[in-house]
Amino acid sequence: MHKVKVIFFDVGNTLLFPNRTKILAPLACESRPTLEQWRALERKTKVEFDRGMQDGRVDHSFWQTFHALMLDEFNRKDPRRQDLLVELVRNTRSSANWDQILPATRETLDRIATRYRIAVISNSDGGIDKVLSRCGIADCFEAITDSGNVGFEKPRREIFDAALRALKAQPTESLYVGDLYSVDYLGATNAGMQAVLFDVAGAYQTRQEARVRSLQELERWLEQ
Repeated sequence: MHKVKVIFFDVGNTLLFPNRTKILAPLACESRPTLEQWRALERKTKVEFDRGMQDGRVDHSFWQTFHALMLDEFNRKDPRRQDLLVELVRNTRSSANWDQILPATRETLDRIATRYRIAVISNSDGGIDKVLSRCGIADCFEAITDSGNVGFEKPRREIFDAALRALKAQPTESLYVGDLYSVDYLGATNAGMQAVLFDVAGAYQTRQEARVRSLQELERWLEQ
């Protein structure tokens, strides 16, 4: 393993988290999952999505699967199911609705940035820089590579290559931190980078790959 000089971060479920109130607005309050129920759905979706990606048979998005499972569990008999699914997926894909930031995120990034160059690679809609600015952390990063601007989404190698070019960084000396195995971990390692799973939901507890559950845990992992 080469010495890490540059760390690239995913955004969704790594630096910022979904605003569930905004995303779930189409649903009646009593039909909305709790945070723990949301994370249970996330774990289930990741297992299904990763398996499909590795088998080469996925033809739908992660959030399409997630919200279909959610409606099956919490809104099974709602006659508006298809319309709700479309609206929920649209809400979740809007970068503006990913504005929840955990305490001490800025402080931890600032400490990490004293030892490493840091940047962002995100599958988004071209507006993730504005959300990061609104949350007070955009200026932590040397570059923000957004698939909505680049034209390629993870796990395509082109988006990782674009981010590496922006920093003139070598892939073997770069680490990617993201929450989805088939998209983030495999996408980065296939581009020649090192990678670690950011697993707040606990979807990858049985996997052998490097895994952390918080930025503070990442900071400790980097010190090893």
